[in-house]
Amino acid sequence: MENENIDDLQYKGLKIIQKDKAFRFGLDAVLLANFADVKKGNSVIDLGTGTGIISILLAGKTEAKSIVGLEIQEDIAEMADRSVKMNCLEDRVKIVCGDIKESVGRFGASSFDVVVSNPPYMNQGGGLINIRDTKAIARHEILCSLEDVVKSASKLLVSGGQFAMVHRPDRLADIIWFMRKYTIEPKYIRFVHPTPYKKPNLILIKGSRQGRPQLKMMDPLYVYDGNGNYSKEINEIYCREVTEIE
Repeated sequence: MENENIDDLQYKGLKIIQKDKAFRFGLDAVLLANFADVKKGNSVIDLGTGTGIISILLAGKTEAKSIVGLEIQEDIAEMADRSVKMNCLEDRVKIVCGDIKESVGRFGASSFDVVVSNPPYMNQGGGLINIRDTKAIARHEILCSLEDVVKSASKLLVSGGQFAMVHRPDRLADIIWFMRKYTIEPKYIRFVHPTPYKKPNLILIKGSRQGRPQLKMMDPLYVYDGNGNYSKEINEIYCREVTEIE
C-alpha cells in the first residue's frame, strides 16, 4: 500500500510492514521481546502491539502456543495483521483491534500466562498534541495510561503469570507503585544504557502476579561499547554475526 515499506527483521526471515510517517518500532521493542520469559505452550498477549513487532518476534523466538496483539488504532492493527499473514504466523498470532481498558471484558480474567507491553512513555500533560496522530498516540498517554496497562495486565494474567514491560527510568517509582497496587510483584529490573558511564534511558521490568517479594537487579545492558560499536550483547540479541579484526 502507499507510504508503506517492508522491512527485514534479520531473524529467521521475518519481515514487518511499516508506514513511512507513522510510529516505527525501535530498540525498546526488540529488547522487550528478548527480555520476556515465554515458555513452551504459553498464551501471551501484547498490549498496544502497534506494528505487531513484539508479537512477531515472540513467535519467532519462542514456542508460545498463542500470541494476541491488541491495538486500538484500526489502520495500524490492520497493517499488523497483514504482517502476521506475510510471515505465515496466523496459526499462532492473532491481531485484535480493541482498547486495553476493555481487554478483560473481551478476553476474560486469568486468560494469559504472559502479558507484555511497550506502552506510551510520556504523560499527556499540557501543550498541543494531535490526538489523531499515530506517533502521538504511541508516545503519549492519550488513549491509555500506565495505570490502565498494569491494571489490565494483572486481571488478564493467571496467578503466577508474568508481566514484562519496557519503559523509561524516570517512571520507575510509578511502575512499581502500580504493579504492587494491582498485585504484580516486581521480580527483575534491568537498566539499559546508551554506553558505559552514561545514565540509562530505558528500563526493562518483569513481575509475577501474586508473587512473593524478591526484587533482583540484573546487570546493566549497554547498547554501544566504549568504541561506539554495538555491544556484544546487543549483537547477540539481534542475532548478528560479528567478525573480529585482529
